[in-house]
Amino acid sequence: MAVIYRCRHCGNKIGELQQSYVNEEQLGLHVLTNDERNEMIDYNHDGNMEVKAICDHCEESLNRNPNYHELDNFIQ
Repeated sequence: MAVIYRCRHCGNKIGELQQSYVNEEQLGLHVLTNDERNEMIDYNHDGNMEVKAICDHCEESLNRNPNYHELDNFIQ
């Protein structure tokens, strides 16, 4: 099983952890509410966990353009 971190805005892969067992507490995912979990965590067809996060590039763009926070996607 892999944990894949992918940018919620541009879709680029940020990183990947290859683990036979994943402890959500070690990943910090245990602090999420149910709504946040549903929004941020998906399981793909291979059984891998995909976590939506934000890459450095998109974070910089959001900092320069605060109005982008209103958009689900701002990079096409």
